[in-house]
Amino acid sequence: MNNELLESLMKQAGIASFRELAKNAGVSQWQIKQLRGGKIGQMRVENLQKIAKALQMSVGELLTVFEMSEPVKSIAVGEWESEYKRLQEELGQQKSVLLQSFREETLQKIESWLLQWPTAAYAVQQKPDIPATRLLPLVRPVEQLLQEWGVEMIGPVGAEVEYDPHRHQLMEGSAEAGQRVKVRYQGYRQGEKLLYRAKVSVV
Repeated sequence: MNNELLESLMKQAGIASFRELAKNAGVSQWQIKQLRGGKIGQMRVENLQKIAKALQMSVGELLTVFEMSEPVKSIAVGEWESEYKRLQEELGQQKSVLLQSFREETLQKIESWLLQWPTAAYAVQQKPDIPATRLLPLVRPVEQLLQEWGVEMIGPVGAEVEYDPHRHQLMEGSAEAGQRVKVRYQGYRQGEKLLYRAKVSVV
């Protein structure tokens, strides 16, 4: 009976033999033999998941097809739920580690800006006549970081361009597409995604 059920599922999935099923699922032939022998309740959840995937069905559907008794089915489903929760927790921990690594890498890239900018800002407050050109090199690390992230300018500030309502935001008044406008605050995009439209005024 179990052989016939399994062969029917294999046929639907386009699998010709038990050997092919084991290969496609990435499990041993002994695991397939366990399933054929009606010992599905004794099989590990991860192996059931692999076999179910190879048969293009869910674990729940596989358990239902083989008509496990309710107590055994509850144990198997409970084990699967525990495994799922464990994987979720593991993924959460990996995400936290990756996020921390990303933050550390970002801080390293803008380290010179972090260390020098506060001092430069203080110096400007003490001596407002300091030439702004001396401060421009300090923001270079931030510009390089944005460039690595694929963030591009929509601008630059002061440029006269043709008005595009998809890329520009009028600060006041109205304008037709193609009309000359001047960029007051540059915008940004990342690939095809618009982050901020450039703020413009009519020339």
